[in-house]
Amino acid sequence: MRVFVTGATGFVGTAIVQELINNGHQVLGLARSETSAQKLIDAGAEVHRGDLEDLDSLRSGAAAADGVIHAGFIHDFTRFAEVCKVDQTAIATIGEVLASANRPLIVTSGTALVSPGKLATEDTRSPYNPAWPRASEQAADSVAKLGVRTAAIRLSPSVHGEDDKHGFIPILVNIAREKGISAYIGDGLNRWNAVHRLDAARLYRLALENITAGTCFHAAAEEAITVKAIAGAIGKQLNIPVVSITPEAAAEHFGWFSQMAAIDCPASSKWTQEQLKWQPAQATLLTDIENGIYTQNKP
Repeated sequence: MRVFVTGATGFVGTAIVQELINNGHQVLGLARSETSAQKLIDAGAEVHRGDLEDLDSLRSGAAAADGVIHAGFIHDFTRFAEVCKVDQTAIATIGEVLASANRPLIVTSGTALVSPGKLATEDTRSPYNPAWPRASEQAADSVAKLGVRTAAIRLSPSVHGEDDKHGFIPILVNIAREKGISAYIGDGLNRWNAVHRLDAARLYRLALENITAGTCFHAAAEEAITVKAIAGAIGKQLNIPVVSITPEAAAEHFGWFSQMAAIDCPASSKWTQEQLKWQPAQATLLTDIENGIYTQNKP
């Protein structure tokens, strides 16, 4: 299959590209710079020039492929509502091209806000949250009405592994370095789920190859890890105190990240594993932290 991949040179996207190529697929990767283009060439992929806001490039990339994995997203939290609209428009644009040919489209979403406080499962609809207005699944539902075979991969709050520079664990590490303590809120028993980026990449491939329209798959290798345990592992690596802070102090300590630091979002991938024969095999989140991949280099 010839697969058009957006976000092809990102943290997860590079792993998706390699996973596809290693399993006999051809990859057409979206690249907005010479550096990104060279990364794709070095990986054995074809280069497609453009970016998520260049709608003509999205149309031509989708038209040249047998299927699309939309893993790209502009990770700029200073204009989050704006980049969420860019994401929705990108999905709509790609979907219009795929509609006439019954080709698959995999979009990217997340598990964190599916059902806070309860174990999220794949059949739970992801609600729209004005505070975090990413609406990838809703956009996919819209293009599905045009006849596109769509599925969503819900990524864990922590997609971890080597070269993770901008995910949630680096954010916590940077805050801990700045404040001199590794903090959690209250008893710290709120839970995140997690997945290694190589396990996530394999899930994207399996979903593409075995797509059932309208499905959601959970890239959650670990259902529930307490934020206290995460803070403890970070504190041990940085050799700084691990401290409980009050909910009232969280906003000052964590800044804009305080909502995510407090969220309780366990998620199951039992159905995903059964449907796609997906068996996570990479290191756990705490193992990666304990091995020093987030703390061995100073900022």
